[in-house]
Amino acid sequence: MSQDRWDPEMRAFTAMMEDRARAFPPVDMTGPMDAARAANDGPGLTLAAGGPRMAESTDRWLSVRGRRLLCRVHRPTTTGPLPVMVYIHGGGWVWGSVDTHDHIMRGYAMAANCAVVGPDYALSPEAPFPQALEECAAVVRWVAAHGAEWGLDTSRIVVGGDSAGGNLAVATALLLRETDPALALRGLLLNYGVFDSRTDTASYRDFGTGHTLTQEKMDFYWRCYAPREADRLHPLAAPLRADLRGLPPCLLHVAELDVLAAENAAMEARLREAGVAVEATTFPGVLHGFLRAAGHVAAADRAIAEASAWLARRLAS
Repeated sequence: MSQDRWDPEMRAFTAMMEDRARAFPPVDMTGPMDAARAANDGPGLTLAAGGPRMAESTDRWLSVRGRRLLCRVHRPTTTGPLPVMVYIHGGGWVWGSVDTHDHIMRGYAMAANCAVVGPDYALSPEAPFPQALEECAAVVRWVAAHGAEWGLDTSRIVVGGDSAGGNLAVATALLLRETDPALALRGLLLNYGVFDSRTDTASYRDFGTGHTLTQEKMDFYWRCYAPREADRLHPLAAPLRADLRGLPPCLLHVAELDVLAAENAAMEARLREAGVAVEATTFPGVLHGFLRAAGHVAAADRAIAEASAWLARRLAS
């Protein structure tokens, strides 16, 4: 694998995480998912500590579609109702949690002076499409209707996410556009999202091996999330195939050395064609998931700062 194009800090961070992963058993994607998740998420949990300290961080529970769903709520200040971003964690719909993405959520909350609500949605393959999507949409609906109970300004809501969470963020906005047309989102923050089920793009060819997120892994994630092949073409599973008109303004952050880079570029183009206001930045030399390197890789810190400035503008009263 050539690393000539890698950001040196990205290379060092990747080596550090590979070293930390040696303390955990190999990830067996053919065995029990609980054990696989513990092995996969364990190294990332070592990054959750540190970062901004919140005035209030609480775990709250909602009854959603017949189950209790945990939501992590971060508030950088307890003064007044705060605008809010519902942030949907990534992990291929299979891994990840509000714990693995806690540092990222607190970073946005502090820098944008907003609350961040992270839903711990049901994972695949136990909960295939569309359960995670329906749960995320239900959380946004609850925030819009009842968020004042959590100190939130229900008139100022952004939905964001990374990787599979970026997929769920767009799909949530598309679903709410149809089911709750009066619920007006202020924006969508989309970090290196999964936007299509195709795996034959130029970036899959260029970065499909040796760049952390591989084509083999993406094939596995799609089989888990949408085991029925027909569902992989559904516009709420593969939102690049959707009618994107009427979506709120979007910010796209793209990793250059990522199998998903091409579909992120395609999503930017499709959004513009649909008349959606779009800002997009590609961060050179970094890999998929680079935001988890906040505090280690300057590009991750720049991305959080840039997104937080955009959030502050979108959430301004």
